Amino acid sequence: MARSFSMRGVQSAADRAVQHARAWMLETEPGSRVHDVQLDPRFQHRGVDLLWELPSGEVRGIEVKGDRNATRRRYFFELVSNLEKDTPGCFLYSGADLLVYVFLSQGELHVVPMKAAREWFLPRAKEYPLKHAFTQTGAIRYTTVGAVVSVRDVAEGVPGVLRVPLKRRGGAKDVEEEVPPTSESPQGQESNG
Repeated sequence: MARSFSMRGVQSAADRAVQHARAWMLETEPGSRVHDVQLDPRFQHRGVDLLWELPSGEVRGIEVKGDRNATRRRYFFELVSNLEKDTPGCFLYSGADLLVYVFLSQGELHVVPMKAAREWFLPRAKEYPLKHAFTQTGAIRYTTVGAVVSVRDVAEGVPGVLRVPLKRRGGAKDVEEEVPPTSESPQGQESNG
């Protein structure tokens, strides 16, 4: 089943995912710096949302995805970003070192080594179902296609995957507020890139 979602709903979840990713990076590597390059054309075509400058001088590219669905334990690996224009999906072309996948409603951040995940996924891509989503931006509507892949399969098959609980924000809840289901993408996944 395909789902439709609005860019406003997508952007809100994507922005929250980036905030969580940034907080995790700065806490993990004190003294590091995070540069938001989502709107920089030099990085948009590379599938990189953030640059993580470590104290050692090393710079890592980070792709961030936000997922609003409260119950699923699956990733949405974008294989075709715009079916009508036949453009490849971010999961296939991203030059990022890490995929930071934020399950907003579940209160969990996953760090997935991008190259290792792609190398693991491609030989078994046919094992996973494809989902279609429609995005409406003004008068333009386009279709995105992705594979739905279980978190467990990736954790078992890809070395170095991390699962990090999101920090509480001044309340007893350990998770983000649920976004109304009126603007949901496939599996509730939102992209920045």
